Amino acid sequence: MFQNLTSRLTGVFDDISRQSTLSEADVDAALREIRLALLEADVHFKVAKKFLKRVRTRAVGTEVSKALNPGQQVVKIVNEELVETLGTAERLNLSGQPPRVIMLVGLQGAGKTTMSAKLAARLRKQGQKPLLVAADPYRPAAADQLETLGEQIDVPVFRGPELPPILADNAVKHARSLGLDVVILDTAGRLQIDESMMQEVASIKEKTQPNEVLLVADAMTGQEAVEIATGFNDAVGITGLVLTKVDGDSRGGAAISMREVTGVPIKFLGTSEKLDGLEVFTPERLANRILGLGDVVGLIEKAEEAFDEKQAAELEQKLRTAQFDLEDFLEQLRQIKKMGSVTSLLGMVPGLNRAAQELDEEEVDRQFRRTEAIITSMTRHERQNPKVMNASRKRRVAAGSGTSVQEVNRLLKQFRNMQDMMKRMARGGRKGKRAAMDMFGGGFG
Repeated sequence: MFQNLTSRLTGVFDDISRQSTLSEADVDAALREIRLALLEADVHFKVAKKFLKRVRTRAVGTEVSKALNPGQQVVKIVNEELVETLGTAERLNLSGQPPRVIMLVGLQGAGKTTMSAKLAARLRKQGQKPLLVAADPYRPAAADQLETLGEQIDVPVFRGPELPPILADNAVKHARSLGLDVVILDTAGRLQIDESMMQEVASIKEKTQPNEVLLVADAMTGQEAVEIATGFNDAVGITGLVLTKVDGDSRGGAAISMREVTGVPIKFLGTSEKLDGLEVFTPERLANRILGLGDVVGLIEKAEEAFDEKQAAELEQKLRTAQFDLEDFLEQLRQIKKMGSVTSLLGMVPGLNRAAQELDEEEVDRQFRRTEAIITSMTRHERQNPKVMNASRKRRVAAGSGTSVQEVNRLLKQFRNMQDMMKRMARGGRKGKRAAMDMFGGGFG
């Protein structure tokens, strides 16, 4: 996420952080580099200009000149002003009598249908009873796609032959009769903003009186996303922004620009194609990630979603008693894969952003698959008792996993080292602490 922008800004910050003093010329030189980074990331030029003006006003004043580390103080100022640009975090408005209505609008291909299902899944998880409404009669199989997604998340879907405004009105009445809490309207998109489209969404809005009108915009469209947001806001009045495909956007310009230009808050980020790939927007956390400062809270949230609480307790007990085996290790690998790419996870750890950028994601993924293939090619007895792995067993496992005996030996050696560290950690004391430092410093790969 935003790798290009993060890489450029990290380089600028590394340079100024090494300087014991900063002159006005030094600040201006750094700001020129930041300006280029922002414009290359498709940040709207007016947004970049206002942002840099605020940063410069603070960076050439006493706030920096009297700081013990002026470089770090500039980084702090950039971070605070980026948070200001991204705006405050605002949650969904679900006040009033049910059913509350959430209307999704946007251009074709932005990901509205999938986002409708993601929102429904999230609300259902929070105890709400949502209804999905297929209000897009123009795109072939749009209603079928929504029904398929609805089945996956166990949420009912309302569809019919009526025109979208009438269909949406009927859906709200249907939800009320069933005692459902939230109606999510998946409206039709167009290849571009046009008058007929705006008239239709305006009519739907008039008939259903939605609590929220959320614009779903593809983050990868860059500056065009700002124009789309402005067009929709002027025509129908949007209450929130939802950026999709954020995981594939290496620039980040849309996320930074849209809130500033429209004055409309970003409410969600779509971080993957999976139905749980939806993140509540928090400006502080996004600013930290853009600036390469990590996102520990986000990492914890991903871990909580991926790891079962009971399994985690059982694993902790096994670690304490040094009974962790290859079956447990395989399960942990699979849980980590659920959390997302290794590079994105490392990018959320403060101080590891540069390591994440240098990592070859495809090679890491291949290594994960090879490790999984080796372990699954073992018998259950071998996974629970790796010591029984003799030469003939290793040859059989290598042949079964499509790897080499050398790779099998490497995995077994790494696992033995890991077990030894866990035993030392379990014994505690200085040796245990030293083992923990070795384990997390040396890694496992």
